[in-house]
Amino acid sequence: MNSQLRRAISAALLGSLALSALVGCGEDTKSGSDSKTVTLVTHDSFAASKAVLKEFTKETGYKVRVQAGGDAGAAVNQAILSKGHPQGDVFFGVDNTLLSRALDNDLFTPYTAKGLDKVPAALRLDRAEHRVTPVDFGDICVNYDRKYFADKKLTPPRTLDDLTRPAYKNLLVTENAATSSPGLGFLLATAAKYGDDGWKGYWKKLRTNGVEVVDGWEQAYYDRFSGSAGGGKGDRPLVVSYASSPPAEVADAKSKPAKAPTGVATGTCFRQVEFAGLLNGAGNTKGGKALLDFLLSKRFQEDVPLNMYVNPAREDAELPELFTRYGVRIADSATLAPQKIAKNRESWVKTWSSLVL
Repeated sequence: MNSQLRRAISAALLGSLALSALVGCGEDTKSGSDSKTVTLVTHDSFAASKAVLKEFTKETGYKVRVQAGGDAGAAVNQAILSKGHPQGDVFFGVDNTLLSRALDNDLFTPYTAKGLDKVPAALRLDRAEHRVTPVDFGDICVNYDRKYFADKKLTPPRTLDDLTRPAYKNLLVTENAATSSPGLGFLLATAAKYGDDGWKGYWKKLRTNGVEVVDGWEQAYYDRFSGSAGGGKGDRPLVVSYASSPPAEVADAKSKPAKAPTGVATGTCFRQVEFAGLLNGAGNTKGGKALLDFLLSKRFQEDVPLNMYVNPAREDAELPELFTRYGVRIADSATLAPQKIAKNRESWVKTWSSLVL
């Protein structure tokens, strides 16, 4: 994931998310076995309410120091480079596209967090060893501009197959799979749907049908997509984005519309799951375990949607009204085993680049 591009929806549209570098009082920022500070190593787009993190301090006595390290890929790379002598106690932000790499490099100490029994088995991708704890999930999906399709009296696409039809020629913009998290997720959705060989033929059809490729999510969503309220009104009414884009579009609206201006093609999605884990060699293992428990607590889980525009991992966490009214729950989002992603990611991206770019 890479995650910061997914989070860019909330950061760009809402402008209200801020990283809390240190929650609590005092000057102690060292992380050690007797320290009252626990350090969370993460990506730049981690966000949580200050009040919620203060509750953790009140309940446990530990202050949370957040140490951000670029996007998710960069943060994972740095964690691998410093393994055994980590920069903190808990790592948050490794997703299923990067999970096997992190586990193969032995980054995490097994720990079964409290509340894990409330997380669906489908999200517990390391349930045999509990080296990582699922914290949130989201879906990369094609979004559509409702007004465009209403004006044209054209039914919006629903599936990946639909996108190759003549009715949708020159309407789709996606991101580069080599440089963008949603672009990679969309490629993985096609690999999951059409198999190791079939996805290549599918992309040839998309290319023939006029798919446009740009570097990243912001360019696709704000410059080329016609349905973005905060963009430059491009001429493409279909864009690869997230299932959480519609709630983000209306979050700041003083008068809430009956429907969000954008919709989701629910048969085009790829599921991303984001994890946290106790770092091997952590100085404050007790504080790290307490933090993992807190990340799965209902209080933190119900804080997740409006701060990071993803879904909480706990199935008993209540979603805010903005999500239930304008969001879409994807029942059958495509998935791939982390091991399969790790084995094929580089070759898939290389082949995709030669086919599409």
